[in-house]
Amino acid sequence: MYAKIYIIIEIILVYLTCVDNMELSKYICHRKPERSFFIKDHQFPVCARCTGFYTGLATYLILNNFYTHSYDLNMLLISMVLMIPVAIDGLTQYFGPRESTNNLRFVTGFIGGIGLIIFLKIIIRWILNVL
Repeated sequence: MYAKIYIIIEIILVYLTCVDNMELSKYICHRKPERSFFIKDHQFPVCARCTGFYTGLATYLILNNFYTHSYDLNMLLISMVLMIPVAIDGLTQYFGPRESTNNLRFVTGFIGGIGLIIFLKIIIRWILNVL
């Protein structure tokens, strides 16, 4: 059952990151050109941070099929720690005089994406076990 849910999530994430329809992505990201990657003068459908998030999510879901681990309290804490860099980068850029770079946004988004999918898997498993 878990495998079906994660495969559906993977398909949606791959579609959202590869689709050339900018109208669809406006609901999940701000898409500011100065905060986005470009390939041959074509803007990515999401910003650099969101690209990192989706890449981290997809990478973890693929690698998790080969290397499994338990989803316990330690992994929940690790997932929260992995989301700290993206929070620091985003908040210091938003509230402070510092301007982040696209490469830093991508890397912190990638790390945060891994933390987010671990967190979501733990929460989904907990909800399904409670029901």
